[in-house]
Amino acid sequence: AAAGILCYVGAYVFITYDDYDHFFEDVYTLIPAVIIIAVGTLLFIIGLIGCCATIRESRCGLATFVMILLLVFITEVVVVVLGYIYRAKVEDEVDHSIRKVYNGYNGTNPDAASRAIDYVQRQLRCCGIHNYSDWENTVWFKQTKNNSVPLSCCKATLSNCTGSLTHPMDLYSEGCEALVVKKLQEIMMYVIWAALAFAAIQLLGMLCACIVLCRRSRDPAYELLITGGTYA
Repeated sequence: AAAGILCYVGAYVFITYDDYDHFFEDVYTLIPAVIIIAVGTLLFIIGLIGCCATIRESRCGLATFVMILLLVFITEVVVVVLGYIYRAKVEDEVDHSIRKVYNGYNGTNPDAASRAIDYVQRQLRCCGIHNYSDWENTVWFKQTKNNSVPLSCCKATLSNCTGSLTHPMDLYSEGCEALVVKKLQEIMMYVIWAALAFAAIQLLGMLCACIVLCRRSRDPAYELLITGGTYA
């Protein structure tokens, strides 16, 4: 179960990152997600080994189980550290790339970056980088010359919104940069909390395996009660 949840968390990060990858150029931020998926896959195999070793009370199997769990625990600690490092870098990364993405917007024939902008503005209910007036400095706005922003800036509750700057009350007033940063940091926090939670599970697993090992070592050795040629 722990392995499945870890893999789900890693896959969720990948899927969500795909929606925001144009605003976040550093692919190394996916390293924690890659590690947590690998740990989840390995944890499933480890769980089977641990179950078999516990049922058979194999000292060698249990010792191997404890050592592998210790390595997994260390890996999850590394994930937490990397998560905090990349979470701190999110704001700089977004600030570095978001203007380039907005300047490359093409509303008449949307490419991948344009679709990403429209998706983010609708999903996060924002407009522009800091507010809707940022669109006035983009190439697309100057080329269209209609004093309007993309329809994705229109509030979802309005059906007759045209994106015109003459009706700013129809547009989302909050900028997208802060919301994108917040969303990406939330995603990274999911990874951090998942790694911390399952690191605690690893500690519990190691403790249980050690208890079984200690109990097994205290068991008296089998002795031959009947010697010689006497049969019961």
